[in-house]
Amino acid sequence: MTITHDDWLRRAKAFVPPRHHLVDGVEEPGGGAVFPVVSPRDGRVLAEVADAGPAEVDAAVAAARRAFDHGPWPRLAPADRGRILVRLADLLDEHRDDLALAVTLEMGKPITDAHGIELRAVVNTFRWYGELAGKLTDEVPHTAPDALALVTREPAGVVGAVVPWNFPLTLAGWKLAPALAAGCTVVLKPSENAPLSALLLGRLALDAGLPPGVLNVVTGDGPVAGRALGLHPDVDVLAFTGSTDVGRHFLRYSADSNLKRVWLELGGKSPNIVLPDAPDLDRAAATAAWGIFFNQGEMCTAPSRLLVHSSVAERVTEAIVARARELSVGDPLDPATEMGALVGERHLERVLAHVRGAREDGARLRTGGARVLADSGGTYLEPTVFDRVDPGSRLAREEVFGPVLSVLAFDDVDEAVALANATDYGLAAGLWTSDLSTAHRVSRALKAGTVWVNCYEEGDLTVPFGGVKQSGNGRDKSVHALEKYTDLKTTWIQL
Repeated sequence: MTITHDDWLRRAKAFVPPRHHLVDGVEEPGGGAVFPVVSPRDGRVLAEVADAGPAEVDAAVAAARRAFDHGPWPRLAPADRGRILVRLADLLDEHRDDLALAVTLEMGKPITDAHGIELRAVVNTFRWYGELAGKLTDEVPHTAPDALALVTREPAGVVGAVVPWNFPLTLAGWKLAPALAAGCTVVLKPSENAPLSALLLGRLALDAGLPPGVLNVVTGDGPVAGRALGLHPDVDVLAFTGSTDVGRHFLRYSADSNLKRVWLELGGKSPNIVLPDAPDLDRAAATAAWGIFFNQGEMCTAPSRLLVHSSVAERVTEAIVARARELSVGDPLDPATEMGALVGERHLERVLAHVRGAREDGARLRTGGARVLADSGGTYLEPTVFDRVDPGSRLAREEVFGPVLSVLAFDDVDEAVALANATDYGLAAGLWTSDLSTAHRVSRALKAGTVWVNCYEEGDLTVPFGGVKQSGNGRDKSVHALEKYTDLKTTWIQL
């Protein structure tokens, strides 16, 4: 990165955050209620942002409904929709500095990661679906000679997309790009912790050529704005990424309203299994450390349970502890920072409660576990590693969503698989082995939507992403994501 820490500080001082909802192509203040967006890097209020209630959600859904029922977007040739999405990808890339700054200020991600990873991901997502839009085909099944059958995919209608704060642009893109490519219109509700980058995205979507009402952005908290969106009878599909508890609410909202389809990408407690025949134990340890401390551990796929064979457990754990102690924790606007701030005081206290609980349950703290840089006003936590973790303890079973690793030892592969599957979640898993048969057998046995072998967090937009069990349903990414936002129609023509 060529932009220095001082440069980012100057840009942060000059940053003018968006404050209003985006409804029907116009910035709307709503009814006048606002809420503060607090930066976790220093505890300062970035902006007072419009706070949506049911009336504001109604207006956004009505705009999306008009745009779907009467507007040009669903009726455009798919290739024409695709060109607009590619233009949006270009604009996101052109405004990468501003968007990365917004992400870092609102949720504490290191600017190097916001700029190089988050923005790369959202740009690639819109470009990939834009290029895909005009290449999809329907079906003509073989029938008797006196009939013609057509199986077509049609846009499902108005989509409500509710996304979290940890990857505010990437996860918004995973919902928006396939929904828009399919011809749907969308109401996006970002997290109240990270609404600024989503509002900037909405502005750029208009500049790219999306007609008014096709993408609306309303800001507000989940119990009010999210609930109103989940209960709304004119929302046809609800796509949510977030906690399992909130996912349950959206299923209830669907049952209590119009039985809208609800697609959920929820929590995780992902196991990362290291066998003694791993091709490179040092690389396995380095990847385990990167996986749990990347994005401050605020990742649903974070490999928070390291399951390591007892014969190599100490070697691997020591390497992770050493890496944790050398990690640079600090101002996320400093390009040298490797781990930034947790998203806010409330979340930091929740993570610290897990740390205290782990000690009470008898786990051994190997490093970290304390708040740091408190005088900055920010919410920073040391990279933390526990071993001797009881498989039945809270630390081994509950999602922490912070930079806290639990290490559990095992003696054979069957025990490792049993430990890995002993969770309510099933989002992702990792496996390190040199044996091809073991790789296949264990991957099949693991109850997870994604299994990485001799790597972690790898992949691209060609492969689907999602979970099983209480990690949710449906898939983001890949061609399969379009299934969430389309309806199959059969047309049978008697000749």
